[in-house]
Amino acid sequence: MNKLLTICFLLFTSLTLYAQPGDYEWSTPSKNSSESMPCGGGDIGMNVWVEQGDILFYLSRSGSFDENNTLLKAGRFRVSLSPGLDMTHFRQILHLADGYVEITDGQLSVQLWADVKKPVVHVDVSSPKVKQNMAVTYENWRMQDREMTKRECFQSSYKFAAPKGLKTLADKVITTNKGVTFLHKNGEETIFDATVTQQGMDAVKDRLYNPLKNLISGGKMQVRDMVLMDSIRGRYASTDYSGWMYVTKFPKRTLHLQIIMANVQGTEQDFSDAIAATEKLISREIDRQASRQWWNEFWQRSYIETPAPSASSPASGLATPAALIRNYTLFRYMLGCNALSQWPTKFNGGLFTFDPEYVNEADEYRLSPDFRNWGGGVHTAQNQRLVYWPMLKNGDYDALKAQIDFYLRIYKNAEERSRLYWGHEGACLTEQIENYGLPCYPEYGTKRPAGFDPGLERNAWLEYEWDTALEFCMMALEAESYQGASNSNLLPLTSDLSAFVRSCLRFFDEHYQYLANQRGAKRLDANGKLVLYPGSGGETYKMAYNSTSTIAALHTVATAVGDTALLSRLPDITIRNGMIAPALHYERVQNTEPTQLYPVFPWRMYGVGRPDIDIARNTYLNDSLAIQFRSHVGWKQDAIWAACLGLTDEAQRLVTLKMQDGPFRFPAFWGPGFDWAPDHNWGGSGMIAMQEMLLQEVGDTLYLFPAWPRDWDVRFKLHASRGTVVEAEMRKGKVINVKVTPKRRKTIY
Repeated sequence: MNKLLTICFLLFTSLTLYAQPGDYEWSTPSKNSSESMPCGGGDIGMNVWVEQGDILFYLSRSGSFDENNTLLKAGRFRVSLSPGLDMTHFRQILHLADGYVEITDGQLSVQLWADVKKPVVHVDVSSPKVKQNMAVTYENWRMQDREMTKRECFQSSYKFAAPKGLKTLADKVITTNKGVTFLHKNGEETIFDATVTQQGMDAVKDRLYNPLKNLISGGKMQVRDMVLMDSIRGRYASTDYSGWMYVTKFPKRTLHLQIIMANVQGTEQDFSDAIAATEKLISREIDRQASRQWWNEFWQRSYIETPAPSASSPASGLATPAALIRNYTLFRYMLGCNALSQWPTKFNGGLFTFDPEYVNEADEYRLSPDFRNWGGGVHTAQNQRLVYWPMLKNGDYDALKAQIDFYLRIYKNAEERSRLYWGHEGACLTEQIENYGLPCYPEYGTKRPAGFDPGLERNAWLEYEWDTALEFCMMALEAESYQGASNSNLLPLTSDLSAFVRSCLRFFDEHYQYLANQRGAKRLDANGKLVLYPGSGGETYKMAYNSTSTIAALHTVATAVGDTALLSRLPDITIRNGMIAPALHYERVQNTEPTQLYPVFPWRMYGVGRPDIDIARNTYLNDSLAIQFRSHVGWKQDAIWAACLGLTDEAQRLVTLKMQDGPFRFPAFWGPGFDWAPDHNWGGSGMIAMQEMLLQEVGDTLYLFPAWPRDWDVRFKLHASRGTVVEAEMRKGKVINVKVTPKRRKTIY
């Protein structure tokens, strides 16, 4: 009996440990910020690295938008210890299971972690044998109003259409012997006001949601037993900065630094009150344990693992299955750092961008650490969706909530557009959409011909592209099913969700009847169907007539909500020469996205276990443009389509290319691809592909390992619809240890 209990205990222990990721570590310090390691939690991200004996970290928080809609960093922090680290025994460790970074030499230990439930960063120093002196410097590069360069304007929503003399305004820094407070304050007028006026919406301005007006973002670095020693000036990479150095009054064996952050729309007193309110809630040891417990539970939700250690470093650059799975895990950690945010993780770097000259060596990129290409507050929806689709199978519904809430906040502004411009209902949510629901300033166009449709973006890539919002509708609807009744508290979808989804559908129904009525006497074609013209197949197939991606989107979402009236008016997808066509007709090709494959993913009309899979496979394998556009780089989805179509060899090839180590020291810092680094839509599309290789579902049937190579040993736990959780393992080509909860679901493998 004792022997049986021992075996059961060991089995339970091994399974529990197997589901927790191992540590990821470096044994040498870094050269610069491009060799930083991510750390964070809640809605806070840090880039942590050790350079010339100093511990440095950039600090970012979601929602810290300036007057130009740049997503600002809070600053850079430098920790210097004396006598400090013994570099001959140096280790920098990302403790994935517990969500923190440790820098140690075996005796001295520095732990950096973010409170998952409160916007607070902690730096804990422990040196049991040798007392340490510590100097902490807060470094800020926004101490005066500064005119932005032409390239630098791309970090804002103005991008290539910035007004002459556009400036990033100065921060305010307040120092006392108890610490330093730093904040960036937007005024009454921001790019929101310029956009409203540009787009002729001043008449409804007072009804529009505005997240930028009087926004104050920043924080307070608190120090104990330290004094303000000096204010300094310096230069890091290509950016000048001012710094404020605090030093310990006397050496100690334990030292602590904490940074409290706040984002408020209001006055400086409101900002101070928010800092003070958070400070009262801090209980460091309780908060540490609560944050580590959150991360432990995060990793238990889902995982993809290999019998080889999943997080310790294989030989650099080797694209082994263990390395690909490790990178999947590292990237999921980065997404987890923003899991409880009010704002979505940005596709173009998230919380972990670094000095831009290390991404692009051209002189024009010698810019401040705030830079990222393609803006901070504007959302390129086709890119954002790839960051968020994998959260369904991961069971990360709390993280998905921020992206859904983003649309719930802005869609009423998009409804105002429809009423004002065209006199009909429905939310017109464009591609390149601002965090207040209007088209991005430059893509709307600053040189618009007289009489040009005021609701249309004057942009060759983006005109008539407004169906991406339907993917976020579908994410929200699927999340409701995925999380199940037992987990309904993870993603509390409001009654506004149904209104949002139906508003998006209503826009297409009413707008294309409106356009048809402008052209002639009939609102529908001879078969009683909508004429979806002019339309768009992503950014690629322009001036499209009955775009396949739009029809597939409308069909899938309308089916999900039971909109039979709209379904009866939808035209069929065009099949030509045994392949899915991008549209019935289109006038030009503008980009390189084969949206004829969107019925495979994200719309799942074709695939493993579905009718007519040969048509979709034929399209993937033989369509000339699908072949021409094929790639693993950035937002490219070819690996996803190959997996969804059960093309195992092709999925293996593309996932190996996509999920191999990125070009920077931290292997899940991919990019820049088509966007920036770290490229989060690169990682997100890779995650989706790996999930689809392991698990797909059609109706009540679950397909296990539909495109996973038989010689890649793996164990996974992933989620499916109707509150289902699937666990399974493949060893030496055999499927073992299958567990499906609830048991009623049929499985095929």
